[in-house]
Amino acid sequence: MQRISEEYEGLSKQLKVIAKYIEEHRTTLVLERITDIAQACEVQPSAIVRFAQRFGFSGFSDMQALFRDSFAPVQSNVNNYQKRIRTVIASQNTPLSNTELTQNFLSACQQGLEELSQSLDPAAIDAAVELLYKAENIYVVGVRRMFPIASYVCYALQHTQKRVHLISGLGGMYHDQVRSIRENDLMIAISFQPYGRETRYCARVAAQNKAKLLVISDSKMSPLARNASTVLTVKEGTAFAFRSMSSTISLCQALFIALSYRLELVIEETQDAGAYDD
Repeated sequence: MQRISEEYEGLSKQLKVIAKYIEEHRTTLVLERITDIAQACEVQPSAIVRFAQRFGFSGFSDMQALFRDSFAPVQSNVNNYQKRIRTVIASQNTPLSNTELTQNFLSACQQGLEELSQSLDPAAIDAAVELLYKAENIYVVGVRRMFPIASYVCYALQHTQKRVHLISGLGGMYHDQVRSIRENDLMIAISFQPYGRETRYCARVAAQNKAKLLVISDSKMSPLARNASTVLTVKEGTAFAFRSMSSTISLCQALFIALSYRLELVIEETQDAGAYDD
């Protein structure tokens, strides 16, 4: 998966589709036939073989065998959550109640958290905390549905002595808010498909100014990953075509706790300096 991520930009359009499919289905790839994957990717089976050979395997079966060890530990709970949601929807002859809708959505959140817990990359987490620890300034950007999470990250990091800047784009001022980022600074870019163009712009500026880039995204093959120092991937649970944000916010909270532990901080609320009208 690391090689696929590194070489993704050089792949043909067809092979990029296959790469993303394999990333999203790697925990169950050992169960799938080459014809199923080809149909899902809308390519010929020969393209799957060509993809495998591109990365040094003799064919699809040889590549598929690589994922066998990762299948057993993660299949049980994740698949059970997925089956539970699908079974409930399929079995209903009448509209779901508000409570049933809520339960289904919470099950999707549980599915996402379970998958996140089982797919964490210890090296990537360590690298992310190291970037946060060493940064002189931390810039955080996330647009649209990721904006609340970017805002929370800033709120949490402001409990440390780090200088933290939220790139809000208020008044269309993305250019002005990011222009001062420098070599010893860090940008946290949070973006999921279709990857906000504002976030991509800010990430490009960070790279051009030689700042470090920590990306939180749904794929190591996202356009943001190209210049990233570290990429943390999150697969959110989905119910009724609505994606949860619970896994992403949990990961961000965990990063803050890990950084605080590294800084040997006692997390406390800011001391009250008096009322606003004093």
